[in-house]
Amino acid sequence: QITFGSIFLGKVPVHKEVHQCAGQIHGYKGCIRDFQVNHKELFIIDEALEGRNIENCNVPICDYHPCHNGGTCTSDEENWYCECPKLYTGKLCQFATCDENPCGNGATCFPKSSRDAVCLCPYGRYGILCSDAINITQPSFSGTDVFGYTSFLAYSTIPNITFYYEFHLKFQLANHHSALQDNLIFFTGQKGQGLNGDDFLELGLRNGRVVYSYNLGSGTATIISKPLDLTLEVHVIHLGRNLQKGWLKVDDQKNKTVNSPGRLVGLNVFGQFYLGGYREYTPELLPKGPRFKNGFQGCIFDVQVRTSINQGFKSPGSPEGHPNSGRSVGQCKDSPCSLIKCRNGGKCIETGSTVYCDCLTGWKGAFCTETVSVCDPEHDPPHLCQQGSTCVPLPNDYTCHCPLGTTGTYCERG
Repeated sequence: QITFGSIFLGKVPVHKEVHQCAGQIHGYKGCIRDFQVNHKELFIIDEALEGRNIENCNVPICDYHPCHNGGTCTSDEENWYCECPKLYTGKLCQFATCDENPCGNGATCFPKSSRDAVCLCPYGRYGILCSDAINITQPSFSGTDVFGYTSFLAYSTIPNITFYYEFHLKFQLANHHSALQDNLIFFTGQKGQGLNGDDFLELGLRNGRVVYSYNLGSGTATIISKPLDLTLEVHVIHLGRNLQKGWLKVDDQKNKTVNSPGRLVGLNVFGQFYLGGYREYTPELLPKGPRFKNGFQGCIFDVQVRTSINQGFKSPGSPEGHPNSGRSVGQCKDSPCSLIKCRNGGKCIETGSTVYCDCLTGWKGAFCTETVSVCDPEHDPPHLCQQGSTCVPLPNDYTCHCPLGTTGTYCERG
């Protein structure tokens, strides 16, 4: 066993005379984490006696190569974005572009096929084209839809939660098994991206239990409840934190407590407060540890917060109770499909306030009223005209108009 008087990370402090005799000594440049001595973990910052020129290590998001479909990631110290190639859009270039966007009121357009679009409605709107207003008093969330988006509400940053906060809320689960498996209830983070090193506050469901986590910058504290009593129609959550100590009470279960690791006592979050899901929901942008894969499925209501034991509870948002934005959020127990009639065997699909018709083979259009042409890309079987040629429908067949320099029935000969 070797005993050290001191352990130095990065660079040993030396006198000027040593530099002159031994030449320039270069210190380590990079990140050091998970430091252990004799199998004991040392908290690099908290347990250090002194140091110089040290800063928090945040791996740039572009190092994770988040852009899809050939997109190029560009970042600076605070922000990042994907430069998308033609025909792709979305924060991660994960979606094909809606060439002719029919959606109104700031809705997100998603191509259901090469010809048909689905309008993912913003907060306060519903309908095929998101043209109708909806009054929401008890928000209904639909989890992650078939296009990879979640329904969510985003509120302004909750002020003054650095040292103390309490939350009260109620929720009602959707009537299917997946609502209990791996679902986010709310999240707020230091930069809103949940990268390693960020402070964050998070609540969700996993395997039928409520999971409450927070990180003050020196490690994650987590409380997991007992399994929910599924005979209850409405569940009630009380949670809070005072400095390092956190607590969670679910329904009539006993109050559970935890203390966060390390020595830090303040929660520093500057991002928006997300309820039910996330803006551009991709799990890799949420904190490691208790990472949730899907948005909430059901209704969340009566969300209240206070940041001092001497003040009353109030709703998040500025003005109070008003979200900054949202997507595919409906009114609890209301069904947009009750107002939509899909034709020709089409099935109405609803995700919160977003609604569209899923058409049978051979039909297309917003209400499945248009027939699929033999030249349409979605026709089954597809036409055989070669790339660069033009398919022209005939009464009982089709023909291919060939570009200059090609011949053949399907323009297959050059």
